[in-house]
Amino acid sequence: MTGEFIRKNAVRVVLLGPQRMAPILDQAFSLLDVEGNVAVITAGWQEREAEDQELTNALGRPGINLKLYARSDEVFRDDPELFEANRVKQDFLKQLQELYRRRLTHAMAAARQMQRLAHSDSVASGEVVVPHLSRAIAMVRQLDDEHAAQVEARIGQFHTEWKPSERPAVARQRAEIQAILDQCEAVAIAGGHVVALLNRMRLFGLQATLAQLPIVAWSAGAMVLTERIILFHDSPPQGRGDAEVLGNGLGLIPGLVALPNARRRLLLDDRQRIALFARRVAPAHCVALDERCWLHYTSGQAWRAGPTTRQLTESGQCVVIEAV
Repeated sequence: MTGEFIRKNAVRVVLLGPQRMAPILDQAFSLLDVEGNVAVITAGWQEREAEDQELTNALGRPGINLKLYARSDEVFRDDPELFEANRVKQDFLKQLQELYRRRLTHAMAAARQMQRLAHSDSVASGEVVVPHLSRAIAMVRQLDDEHAAQVEARIGQFHTEWKPSERPAVARQRAEIQAILDQCEAVAIAGGHVVALLNRMRLFGLQATLAQLPIVAWSAGAMVLTERIILFHDSPPQGRGDAEVLGNGLGLIPGLVALPNARRRLLLDDRQRIALFARRVAPAHCVALDERCWLHYTSGQAWRAGPTTRQLTESGQCVVIEAV
């Protein structure tokens, strides 16, 4: 890794695969020319947030944990009205996700049926089926967009009505967080529970601040930086599932869907399944972030990727990513 393509006043991010077994955090921060303090976000680990010794050792630099999860607990303890409003909001979003999931099951079943026909020797294949497949995929995309819009509308309503940033308990924590960030050259964002992580980062208004600092993020940490978060697992314990939109991320990295640990969570040898996934999210690029993989993004410039970092294609293949 080298430090080329770095410029000031630009969003600078390195996305990584899982770091537990084969950490490359030290190299990632070297790529960003970071030598000083690193602010650490482990809110996705929830109650285990402070168990970060292994992580800080892997940084190769001093790390300061922002403790966003613990800070949110303090906020909700000190501001029970905000806690209740947030609970109501989260309950609504869970119900919304369940209803979307039920509709998605039928929409994806129709798309897969059209896809099978398009690849069969049936008399109904070819020029008759292909337009129907395109329309079926368009219906899935429309459902995804509708769901994401509903989620963001409800979150926006919560922030408009309750103005968390103006409430004393939140403002106090934000000031302390900013004081720590002022001492740091970069930010490390770990994985874990993506909803817990995203909610805490939004509560403390970190999007604007993070845009000013180099970032290394992995797993759920990589997902929250993108425009749209997609939950995926082709072979969960309860049976084969469909990838589903959770909602919008922080949007620091446009045109990319992050797929952490794709080798274990996706059936990468199922070409029809991969092709449908890639077509569904296009024109965004689906990037598989497995162990030792990395993707370097600087706003306004081409992505740079590690030699083993791959992307899903509309032809159903998983190929080494090229500059985009």
